[in-house]
Parts: sequence; C-alpha cells; structure tokens
Amino acid sequence: MRRVSVVGGSGSGKSTAARRLAKALEVPYIELDAVFWGPEWTQADPEVFQDDVRRAIAPDAWVVDGNYQSVVGRLVWERADTVVWIDPPRWRVMWQSVSRTVWRAATRHELWNGNREGWGGLAFWRGDESIVRWAWDSHSRTRMRYAAAMSDPAHAHLDFHRLRTRRDVDAFVQSVGRSEFEDQARGEQL
Repeated sequence: MRRVSVVGGSGSGKSTAARRLAKALEVPYIELDAVFWGPEWTQADPEVFQDDVRRAIAPDAWVVDGNYQSVVGRLVWERADTVVWIDPPRWRVMWQSVSRTVWRAATRHELWNGNREGWGGLAFWRGDESIVRWAWDSHSRTRMRYAAAMSDPAHAHLDFHRLRTRRDVDAFVQSVGRSEFEDQARGEQL
C-alpha cells in the first residue's frame, strides 16, 4: 500500500482519515480540493487541473484525498494500488457537515488559497451553494458510485477498503501503521 486514494461523500471524514493515513504510511498527503479551488473559489481549468494532478501523483508513494472523477477521470485510480472509501451513515455525515461548517464559519478558518466557508453553507434552501445541502443530496449518489466501482472489473487492480465508522477508520490506520512497523522490523532482522 503505497499509492492510496481516499474517497467518500462531503462530510464523511475523508480528509481527516486521509491525513492520518498519510502520516501512518509516512507518505505525502495530496488534497484535491487545494489543487482545484483557486482564490475566491475559482475553479481550476479542467486541463490545468488534470496536469496538476498528474504531477502530484507522479511519485511512487502518496495518499490522495478527494473524488473529482468527473474532472480527472481515472487518473488517480490508474496509479493507485488502494482505495479507501469512507462511508458513514447519512446521520453521521450530516452531523459532521453541520458542525464543521459552523466551526469554519465561526473561526473564519482558511481552507485553500484564501478561501473560507461562510454561514451560507448552512442555508439548506440554497441548493448546491449550501455545503450541508450538497452533503445531503450527494450521499446516496456517492454510495451507489463507489459500491459499483468496487465490483467493476476495470478496478480489479485496486485493493478496496470500505470503512463505515470511526472505529473502522481507527483500526485501519492502526493496522497500517503496525504493518509498516512490522515490515521494517523484519527487514532489520534479515
């Protein structure tokens, strides 16, 4: 496990899981949102974004956080050896989306390239302008997409891990850290 794609719906906890996994594996963490979103929430040109992603995943080891398959297609998964799908229940996603949005709006926490979330992210009635609404609306679609991807022969080269709870994520990250440590210890004994 050296090239890992961490995917899941908005508010699923994929960024936190991806950062923890990158730390456990001691590999670079690549956040696709940071590559895609320019200042003042401008979206990257699709061709520029694809080139930036190609450069980011060129090394032999990394953890990529994010979906963006509608823009980059299979670029990440063609290089990946593992996909970690963070798939909590909808109630957990909504709790995490609302609490994260409140925290970001209240603290004016910078996300990427000077961008910040505002209180409008909670305005469910604003459709796709609301991150909370986006999390609600996209939950089922995301689930169907990755369930289908797991059984798609085009992805047979990938080792899929579907993690549904925080406990699943904790156990997975610990097992990865432990197996890396055990591999290193075995190598030193030889």
